[in-house]
Amino acid sequence: MNFNLEEYMLPCLSKTFFGFDCLGCGLQRSLLLVIHGDFIAAFKMYPAIFTLIALFLFIVINTKVKFQKSKKIISSLAYLNLSIMIISYLIKLNL
Repeated sequence: MNFNLEEYMLPCLSKTFFGFDCLGCGLQRSLLLVIHGDFIAAFKMYPAIFTLIALFLFIVINTKVKFQKSKKIISSLAYLNLSIMIISYLIKLNL
């Protein structure tokens, strides 16, 4: 059975209505590339993908096993993700 996930991806509302990419453009395709094992292409598509995955996994694990400084770790990962997203977005706009 060949299941094509790209057919079910959500369109970017910012790009659809206003004609420009948002900070999250490329996230779905990048996640699909990670699932398929193409890590380099996933990073090129959306550079914050791996830190987002790390943040998500840490939050999930933290619900089961409470870490001592979890709030600081989560906020640090969130700031790192936001920084990567903004920098890559600005680079994309200048290209």
